[in-house]
Amino acid sequence: MAHVTLIGNLRQYTGGVAELDIEAANVHQLFTRLGERYPALAPHLEQGSAVAIDGQIYQDALFQPIAPDSDVHILPQIAGG
Repeated sequence: MAHVTLIGNLRQYTGGVAELDIEAANVHQLFTRLGERYPALAPHLEQGSAVAIDGQIYQDALFQPIAPDSDVHILPQIAGG
């Protein structure tokens, strides 16, 4: 299972859970499973989140594969200017 860390304010939608292990083949599946487990988190994932998989940051990469032993960090969308 991939080790997932929620960064920033995302943990407020999980009751304070910041780290968990989830089995997912890609980012889309990961977001779906997180949303099922934490419904309040789902809309924030759908709005767009940056995802770092094993140190590589991806934006809008729903079908980016996740290996079973990957370290995944989910970051809230960052507003630019």
